[in-house]
Amino acid sequence: MKNYYDEVKPLEGFDWDSFERASTETPEQSAELEKKYQETLGDVAEGEIVEGTVQSMDKREVVINVGFKSNGVVPFTEFRYNPDLAVGDTVEVFVETQENKDGQLILSHKRACQVRSWERINTALESEEIVKGFITSRTKGGMIVDVYGIDAFLPGSQIDVKPIRDFDEFVGKTMEFRVIKVNEEYRNVVVSHKALIEEELEAQRSEIMSKLEKGQVLEGVVKNITSYGAFVDLGGVDGLIHITDLSWGRVQSPEEVVQLDQKINVVILDFDQERNRIALGLKQLTPHPWDNLDENLNVGDRVTGKVVVITDYGAFIEIVPGVEGLLHVSEMSWAQHVRSPHDYVNVGEEIEVQILTLDRESRRMSLGLRQLTPDPWADIEQRFPVGSKHTAKVRNFTNFGIFVEFAEGIDGLIHISDLSWTKKIKHPSEFTKVGNPIEVVVLEIDKENRRLSLGHKQVEDDPWDNFASIYAVGAIHQGKVVEIMDRGAVVALPYEVEGFATPKHLTKEDGSQAKLGEELDFKVIEFNRDARRIIVSHSRIHEDALRGEAATTEEEIAEAVKASATVEKSTLGDIDALAALRDKLEDQATSTEE
Repeated sequence: MKNYYDEVKPLEGFDWDSFERASTETPEQSAELEKKYQETLGDVAEGEIVEGTVQSMDKREVVINVGFKSNGVVPFTEFRYNPDLAVGDTVEVFVETQENKDGQLILSHKRACQVRSWERINTALESEEIVKGFITSRTKGGMIVDVYGIDAFLPGSQIDVKPIRDFDEFVGKTMEFRVIKVNEEYRNVVVSHKALIEEELEAQRSEIMSKLEKGQVLEGVVKNITSYGAFVDLGGVDGLIHITDLSWGRVQSPEEVVQLDQKINVVILDFDQERNRIALGLKQLTPHPWDNLDENLNVGDRVTGKVVVITDYGAFIEIVPGVEGLLHVSEMSWAQHVRSPHDYVNVGEEIEVQILTLDRESRRMSLGLRQLTPDPWADIEQRFPVGSKHTAKVRNFTNFGIFVEFAEGIDGLIHISDLSWTKKIKHPSEFTKVGNPIEVVVLEIDKENRRLSLGHKQVEDDPWDNFASIYAVGAIHQGKVVEIMDRGAVVALPYEVEGFATPKHLTKEDGSQAKLGEELDFKVIEFNRDARRIIVSHSRIHEDALRGEAATTEEEIAEAVKASATVEKSTLGDIDALAALRDKLEDQATSTEE
């Protein structure tokens, strides 16, 4: 049986697609329609910022139409900062993904804000635009500021031109800033509020500096105090009051005169517009104390003042604030040699002084302290007459003698030649020590030059009057070699007398030379009273023995001295025993010559 369907054939050129769409459009028509449809859709790319319209919103999501074939979704939390967001509002979004696995367009409003914020931050840096920011918190070394949604760092030094003691008082405030540094790699932004203040102050400073005049009086506020002065804010420009211009009197520290934040009037002393420096004065607003000094004050008056400064050459005494006089070290004591002013006055001490000179025009005054006590040299002849004996204190040495002190203001000199009748002293330190007492005799008074010539050896009679008999030529004494020199040796003899022996007279009987510290017998070969010189010889003793010559022994002389022990030294040469001994020595000398 023939099947009907086997004979049915499809129509040639039949458009089944159009049939299925129940449409009679041709392919060309369809392509045209597709093109027009695509033109109605927005062309968005991933990573791009586009504008969209809020279509709907709930607590979780905000649906936004960006003109794409499908709407995008943004978490509602990204609009939490904008509680007034409503359907129909236009917002910027960042295209995260055109289609996720569900074919949905993923958008981000937060990222769009961040990208725009960085663009605005960079623009503000380049154009030096002023931006507003909200200080959210305090951090180490400064503050965190929200600028266009970005956390920027505000260093503590960039908050204000003056030091900030409490950062917490700025938290929660909205302020204006200047962007001073951007590092996109590390996402760092640094802002400054101080820069804006400095710009404003610079404008004010230029205006103020252009109106300044020397001698002008202005009101200011003390903003900083240093060891050398105080800085005063004159309303946008600072000036310095040097410590010497704070008061007519001496000022140890500026805090004695001014305090921080104190309002004061100052006078312009000088200014430099190029260097923005202003010198101010405070004391210049009051009359100079010298101009108001008591007219009845005259030379010779006694006044009381305070020691304000001590120097090597004296001390400055403040009679009234701003009026000082110099108390020279030479006017502190009647003593000839004042070592230091500190021995007589101390800083801050109140003392009484006498006015010695007063020059109101030059504003100078010299003062005296010693004038308040009697001059110890006024009656020097009565207190220390020539020939009188006294005990003094060794003050110091010189190469030529010893300076001693009787009382304050009275010194004297013992020349080295007046220390001993018998010893040859090279330096006074061999004889005594500083601070030791010493007996003296007044030899001469020079009242005009305030000098006393003194002697120590004069306390005793001159023993050389008696030594002529004891150390007669030919007498033999035991001596000790105490010093050896090229030209001979010094020999210590009895009665603290020194003799001298040349090298040839130091030869011993065995031919050797006497050594230092050796004790030997010595024969007097020369005695010169006027020159106070005794020449002795050891070699002469054994040389004379060889020739069989007689010699007066020390024992004979000692017996003569012992016999005359009860007689005054000045009469030793007159006693019979010594006279006989002298005759004997003379006979020996005569026989030797013959």
